[in-house]
Amino acid sequence: MTKFRIYYFIAAVILFFIEVYIALYVHDDFFRPYFGDFLVVILMYSFIRAFFNISVWRTSIFVLLFSFLLETLQYIHILEKLNLQKYKWLGVIMGTSFAWVDLLAYTLGIITVLLIEKLHDNNSPKTHF
Repeated sequence: MTKFRIYYFIAAVILFFIEVYIALYVHDDFFRPYFGDFLVVILMYSFIRAFFNISVWRTSIFVLLFSFLLETLQYIHILEKLNLQKYKWLGVIMGTSFAWVDLLAYTLGIITVLLIEKLHDNNSPKTHF
């Protein structure tokens, strides 16, 4: 079930630092809200694939559903309902406001993952016995 893959791990680390940079230094109306959401699903996917031997499709579906769940929890203001809004780090991780376009950004991120995986699979050398 576990299998360490260095390339996925390196991708996850790079994406993590890009996300931190965006969160700390980018204050615009596109990259921070939309590109960050686009990248975060790729980050989660890469992190999971770095450590677990789960198929591309299962990992993609899990990450997408998990992202949709977090967005839904934002919609119902779960942090306020659980009186956790005082923990700023939790708001950064979960997000604080629902937006339909975030669901699109997550979906486009996973589609990008699937396309990259497909391209990688098509370009991998095939061994026939």
